[in-house]
Amino acid sequence: MSTYRPTDEELKVLRILWEKKEATVREVNEAINGLQEKQSGYTTTLKIMQLMHAKGLLERRKDGKSHVYQSLIDEQGTQSQILDKLMDQVFQGSASKLVLRALGSRRASQKELHEIREFLEQLEKDQEN
Repeated sequence: MSTYRPTDEELKVLRILWEKKEATVREVNEAINGLQEKQSGYTTTLKIMQLMHAKGLLERRKDGKSHVYQSLIDEQGTQSQILDKLMDQVFQGSASKLVLRALGSRRASQKELHEIREFLEQLEKDQEN
């Protein structure tokens, strides 16, 4: 399942499950509705999560009358796969173009800039060795 590209709706569910580790449909639906103006119905979220379970993206277990879901796909692996595809399709494989566009289009916090600097310094150290 490592090469599966989640849909936008599936990605919303996955982000919540990656953060919470596990959740019921109701918990996921409430979290989704807290993130967006247009409210998503419980049955819509239920159907998405049932389809994701059928595709092998989610695991579920019975807990009383509810099902508790967990992601079966890795957050970092999914992010890397989506980023690689974006970099190839939009930025002709150029990491620098992608990073410059990302930093130029949104204001980074001081904390983010500090993390980026530390990351770049570590990359430079790794290349020297």
